[in-house]
Order: sequence, then C-alpha cells, then structure tokens
Amino acid sequence: MSGTALVCTTERLVAWSECDPAGIVYYPRYAEMCDANTNALFAQATGLGKRETQARYGIVGWPMVSSSQRYLKPATYGDVVRVSSRVLRFGGSSIELSHRIEHQDGSPIAELTDTRVWAAPHPEKPGAIKAAPLPADFTACFFTEG
Repeated sequence: MSGTALVCTTERLVAWSECDPAGIVYYPRYAEMCDANTNALFAQATGLGKRETQARYGIVGWPMVSSSQRYLKPATYGDVVRVSSRVLRFGGSSIELSHRIEHQDGSPIAELTDTRVWAAPHPEKPGAIKAAPLPADFTACFFTEG
C-alpha cells in the first residue's frame, strides 16, 4: 500500500466503570477503546458497519492475534480522551493497526499496536474459524494517493 493512511479519531468521556478504585483508567480498558475505534475506522473507510462487512465478505470478523501497549500518562474518571487509529499494513490475511490515545489537550496517554486476522468460518470444522485472504476492494479503502 502506498499513500496516506486514513485515520479515524473519536472523542469519549472516561466513565467510572472504566476505572480502578482510585479513579484511574484500568489498563485493559484502553484495548477496549482501541477495539471500538478499529470498528469505527473500518466503517469510516468502507461505509459498512461490522455486521454489513461480515455479511458482504462471509467472514466471522477480525480477531486480534497480537498486541503491544505503551502507557505514558494516566487518564482518570471524567477526562475527555481522543482515540486515533490507522492501518499500518495489510498482509495476505492480516491487518496491523496503530492506535494513539491522548488527553483532549493532545498530551499522550497510551500507544497501542495490534495485529488482526481476517477470519472466515472453517469449511471443514463447524464452529471453527480460519484466516482468509483480505479482499482488495476492502483494503483499497484505507489509503489515499499522495
């Protein structure tokens, strides 16, 4: 892929339910924020919601197979945070994404990367999934020329 990667940025208010007893965001909640933003990025790029994407391409979804996180500054109950996500790279059946979470003033909170697999139902094992090739019309939506 060449060109500029599409970025999806959303703002959200940190809820008490996302925090530990001290009011600091519990670290797994950042992965949940990024997961939600991944779905928003895919919808922004393709114009399709998750269920529509699943139906169109006959897939189960895009489960995460690896991740890494770096925490820079805490967020607390009541903070407004900005989550930005973009595709770094497409493989044959994998998608590598980058996420940045920052305070409303732009100061960084966390940086996360994850790799997901384009997963379809396994043709020979009912209930199982397997990696499937990424469709070119899907991947073409994430980069602009320039």
